[in-house]
Amino acid sequence: MMFDYDEELLKGFEERISAVRENIVAAAREASRDVSGITLIGVSKVFPVSYAEAAFSAGLKDLGENRVQELVPKYDRMKELGMEPNWHLIGTLQTNKVKYIIGRTCLIHSVDSVKLMAEIGKRSEASGLVSDVLIEVNVSGEETKHGFSPVMLRESIDQINGLSGVRVRGLMTMAPIEQYEGQARKVFHDARELFTDMKGYVKEPGCWDTLSMGMSHDYIDAIKEGATHIRIGTAIFGDRNSVKP
Repeated sequence: MMFDYDEELLKGFEERISAVRENIVAAAREASRDVSGITLIGVSKVFPVSYAEAAFSAGLKDLGENRVQELVPKYDRMKELGMEPNWHLIGTLQTNKVKYIIGRTCLIHSVDSVKLMAEIGKRSEASGLVSDVLIEVNVSGEETKHGFSPVMLRESIDQINGLSGVRVRGLMTMAPIEQYEGQARKVFHDARELFTDMKGYVKEPGCWDTLSMGMSHDYIDAIKEGATHIRIGTAIFGDRNSVKP
């Protein structure tokens, strides 16, 4: 079977992934955390499937996509090659696209409404599955961010608990681009506090174990505030603006 990447591309991924992992180890040590509790997700958004293949071959077992229309063909091509990473959908998901990803993801990070979670549950049950999901929260209050506000989440938790076909594993959030030092870390701290608080209200507290937060520019702070999953694009895949349309 011929892969779509060359040795030079593979070597670049090995070096960049190693550098990110070293930073993860250092941040975990500083926070007195076990590094085995941190999952590194490489986000191959806009990059061709050859980049995802090379990243997987370089040892990255978790890959993320922002869009369904990118995840599905990459999933199918890599499965054809015998490559089966853990796929994460981390971007905004429309209800009419849910049917395409059921059974293809290990975790859907971006569930931003009860309606969307209900659709995921309905489609999952129809396929004889239970889908693992995260609730996207907007703890910073930014108008440009998707997700439940903390108040809205508390008001909606009974509805969420009443749904079947989904297993709610925790929260996902995004911090704003910092305008001042410590801004992102404050958001991550607040998300962790909400994560801890909501464990007492969810249907399956034993499954409430995932806090997805942190990207290339702020994952160190996210780890220090308790992130279990970090979503890294640029630091592993490079500048997206360099990709030819």
